[in-house]
Amino acid sequence: MLTFIPTPIGNPQDITLRAMKVFEKATLFLCEDTRQTKRLLKLLEARFEMVFPEAEFLSFNEHNGEERLLQIADRLVEEETVYVSDAGMPVISDPGQILVAYCQKHEITYDVLPGASAVTTAYAASGFEEGKFLFYAFLPHKGKERSTALAEAMGNGYNTVLYEAPHRLEKLLEEIVIVDSERELFLAKEISKKYQKYYRGSAKSLLESFKEVTIRGEWVVVIKAKKSHYNSLSFDEVMHFDLPPKIKAKLLASLSDKSVKAWYETLIKG
Repeated sequence: MLTFIPTPIGNPQDITLRAMKVFEKATLFLCEDTRQTKRLLKLLEARFEMVFPEAEFLSFNEHNGEERLLQIADRLVEEETVYVSDAGMPVISDPGQILVAYCQKHEITYDVLPGASAVTTAYAASGFEEGKFLFYAFLPHKGKERSTALAEAMGNGYNTVLYEAPHRLEKLLEEIVIVDSERELFLAKEISKKYQKYYRGSAKSLLESFKEVTIRGEWVVVIKAKKSHYNSLSFDEVMHFDLPPKIKAKLLASLSDKSVKAWYETLIKG
């Protein structure tokens, strides 16, 4: 049995009783970083009297995941195995996805425990009223890929959650200001830790205020959606418009996989 267990994103008291019970029974730990996992288990043992498990600890990350699976495939079925990230919900922006896909492909029973997540915690704290949002994890670090991903994140029509490293946060704010200086943002620093702090305001105002702040720690950024003032046309609406065939063919082509020529011929025949 394989169990994916969320670990605290800051405050160790956020661990669940259920998670500790699974830890105690496990004989194999797959860890993003074995040192970080052992450190957490020692802390839980000291503070909450959890029994430190008699288990083997193996690294499992984006670099060795596929190779590691070949080594431990049988053990996923035979032993009480757990997978943990360094912090937060496993699999979300995390190499544990490889394990989930493997279990599904080979019909291996697995479970995912609920627990700490920086994404949902930051969004709940943002106060943005829409219940829907998109999660983009970390943007590419530089170049055209980064600018393209940011443009998509800002223009998708939904509130969007990003992760950002402290040394790139000011750069991110500068990039957002270039696109839309008045776009409303929510920033969460060091969620659940001693120096946790929330910021909300326009990209321009936050960039100005951060020039006086030493940027440290882990950050979650929520970009508020910008509502379009234009209503998109549906396929059926275009079909019923009284328009010349050439113009209607162009509109229909933009809403489908058929070419303008193919639509024009269909309209003329119809």
